Amino acid sequence: MHTVDKDLPVRAQQGDENALAALIARMMPAIRRGAAECTAPGLEFDDVVQEGLIGLFHAVRGFDPAMGQTFTAYAAACIRHAQQDARRAALRKKHAPLNFSVPLPTAEQSTDTRPGPEEQAISGEQLADTLRRMQTELSELERRVVMAGLSGKTPAQTAQELGLPTKNVANALARARRKLRGGPTI
Repeated sequence: MHTVDKDLPVRAQQGDENALAALIARMMPAIRRGAAECTAPGLEFDDVVQEGLIGLFHAVRGFDPAMGQTFTAYAAACIRHAQQDARRAALRKKHAPLNFSVPLPTAEQSTDTRPGPEEQAISGEQLADTLRRMQTELSELERRVVMAGLSGKTPAQTAQELGLPTKNVANALARARRKLRGGPTI
């Protein structure tokens, strides 16, 4: 464990944020080691690290240099106790149903992939807007190329069907995409 300058805890008690940040940086390895030992069902590593930081804040607030103990030893004890208290609380029998139960799927994890009424309405509006924009913003060739692509045809197949060079069809498709995305048309 890193040793701490004697004036650092005193400055942190007086509200010096730089001193507090230095204490956190020096004590973080001990906090992380303690967190690795105290994880439990229902108590994740990051939660135990937070508990250790809370223990460090209590140590800063309650440290008295006149008691004859070093700040490092006092802070280590406060951190360890805070983390162990969190572990004991997580392991209480009253928390067992939460710790060992299977979570219900969230909306993102749901097996029902059908869109709800809101999503259907939004999709319908977006489709209508896109179709309107295709009619007003795209040339006849660009519309035909886009529709052929939507039906699964490659630019080469579309070019052969229309009797045009493949490069012309590819360029028309690129122009249509730019227009529909709202980008500059050249």
